[in-house]
Amino acid sequence: MFMKISIAGIDYEITDITPINGSVLKITFVKEIPIKFGDITTYTNGGIIAGTLSGYYTLYRLKDKELYLSNDGSRYVESTGTINEPINEGSLTDIKCAKKEEISYTCEQIIYNGIDVTLTDGNTEHFSLTEKDQLNLFGKQVQIASGSTSLEYHADGQSCRYYSSNDIQRIINAAMRFVSYQTTYCNSMYIWILGCETKEEVKAITYGDDIPEQYQTEVLKSYLVTGE
Repeated sequence: MFMKISIAGIDYEITDITPINGSVLKITFVKEIPIKFGDITTYTNGGIIAGTLSGYYTLYRLKDKELYLSNDGSRYVESTGTINEPINEGSLTDIKCAKKEEISYTCEQIIYNGIDVTLTDGNTEHFSLTEKDQLNLFGKQVQIASGSTSLEYHADGQSCRYYSSNDIQRIINAAMRFVSYQTTYCNSMYIWILGCETKEEVKAITYGDDIPEQYQTEVLKSYLVTGE
C-alpha cells in the first residue's frame, strides 16, 4: 500500500520514508521524484496530516526512485563514496562558491535521474539521462534522420527492445526540453547567487525555488511563459 506525503506543497506517492541518520532522510517514490524541496508533510492512511518535517532541503543523493535529503547541507559524492560537508563559515565568496557547487550537483543529479515519457501506445516509461544516455539519444536522432523506422533502445530496468521512430522522437524531444530547462534554470540560479549581498541570503537558496525576475535570463523567462 502506498503512502502519501507532500513536499513544498506538492503531493507524491511513496512506499517508504526512513531516517538514515541524524541528518539524512531517505524517501522511496512510486513515480515522479520532486525537483523542488521544502517542508515535508506526512499523512495517515485516512488522509489526515500526521506531521511536518522541516529542514531537509538539500539533495544528498538520488538513486533511481530513492531520494536522500539532508538537513545540514551535506552531499554524497558518488565517485568517491565520501560525504561533501557543507561550508557554513567563511567569507561571502566562500559561501557563494559552496552554494553554486550544491546547485550544480543537484541539477546534474536531477537530469541524470531522467524523465517519464508517455509513448504512442499510452504506456509511460522512465528513461535516465546520464551523459551516456544523452549521447545515445543523439545517435538515435541521426538514425531517424537517415530513415530508420524501428530503433533499439531500453527504458530503465527493462530489456532492450525496438521502438518506433515516433516513440524515439518523443523520448528525444522530451529529453531535450527537460535538459535544456534544467540547465537554463541552473544558470539563472548562479546569477541569483552572485547577486546576493549577505551569507544568509545565499544559504536560504535551494534548488527549485522561484527565481526573482531580476535574475532570470531571457531564455528562462521564455520557458516560464510557455510552461515548457
